[in-house]
Amino acid sequence: MQSLKLIALDTEDLTVLSAHLQDAVLQVADLHYLPREKRFLAVLNRFDWLLGVNGSRTRQPEHQRRRAALRFEHVTAVRRQNVIQSAPGAVLSLLALQFAALSEPSGYITLVCSGGGAIRLEVECIEAELRDLGPAWSTPHRPVHDEKDSGL
Repeated sequence: MQSLKLIALDTEDLTVLSAHLQDAVLQVADLHYLPREKRFLAVLNRFDWLLGVNGSRTRQPEHQRRRAALRFEHVTAVRRQNVIQSAPGAVLSLLALQFAALSEPSGYITLVCSGGGAIRLEVECIEAELRDLGPAWSTPHRPVHDEKDSGL
């Protein structure tokens, strides 16, 4: 399967990125805010939902994860809720990306994580990129989570 490369410039695009990132896992150490560049970066292991949905019907579909980079531009501030920077090895499970407008085109992009964790980016506008960084690897586990945990 070809590597994923997506760009988001509006809320519809951000919804597509969110779908591809549902149940991605990452460590706190892989979150980086570069205030001078107005950039926020995250390196994560995303679950390949397209493969999970479109797998063979004659056998158990093979589940895969891929190392990916998520980049946001025009970020003016970052706030964290239930994400402790002093615990770099802590693992977060990403559930969704959400956008709340302030005065168009600015607003907040929130990375909603399981367990009540959230990372809120204040942005001048939506500009994001999701890019796979390498080959996929097999995993026997398909993500499962409680609907009440989604925070949506």
